[in-house]
Amino acid sequence: MGRLWTTTITAAGFAAAALITSTPALAYGQGDFFTRIGVAKVAPKSDNGTLDTALGDLGVDVEDKSGFAFTLGYRFHDKLGVELLAALPFEHDVRLNGDNIASTKHLPPTLTLQYYPLGGTQSRVQPYVGAGVNYTRFSSEEVDIDGVGLALDDSWGAAGQLGLDLIIDEHWTLNAAAWYLDIESDATVAGSAAGSIDIDPVVVMAGIGYRF
Repeated sequence: MGRLWTTTITAAGFAAAALITSTPALAYGQGDFFTRIGVAKVAPKSDNGTLDTALGDLGVDVEDKSGFAFTLGYRFHDKLGVELLAALPFEHDVRLNGDNIASTKHLPPTLTLQYYPLGGTQSRVQPYVGAGVNYTRFSSEEVDIDGVGLALDDSWGAAGQLGLDLIIDEHWTLNAAAWYLDIESDATVAGSAAGSIDIDPVVVMAGIGYRF
């Protein structure tokens, strides 16, 4: 994840320098509807908890996953906007006591209120920060143990965001963004409550944006 983020920011920096020196900047602010599209990597924190089951204590590690993601947003003020993060379902392998014997899919729609410190200016480099709420829906939980089922409850939690737009022209931008999502799910194993799984991922996305 660190290498992807560093590469993205480096490439974005070179692109920003080229844009700033070659063409005049464009207005960026209130009234913009926009979408951002790219590839996102969901990287859960390490050590996602321990489940108390009839099979004994099971240490949980949720593996990273990458996939397509997109956002929809609106700027209701030069410096303020809202954005919804959406994606196709991410399917994560889950290690129990070090063995890769489970999996789950999840959808993590996330709504943030954003602040653009350079909004309303002619700068082509537009950083932003955001804070909001995440809802995660789990599905298709599977365990490779005969007779043992796994169910994960849906989760509500806080979300934080950092991002950067590099304006290409009136409509197009390059974008890099990262979210921290507070995801904690109660787990049921073989029909019995088994504790909770703390996923708490960092989501890093790189792609393009379009302003309407």
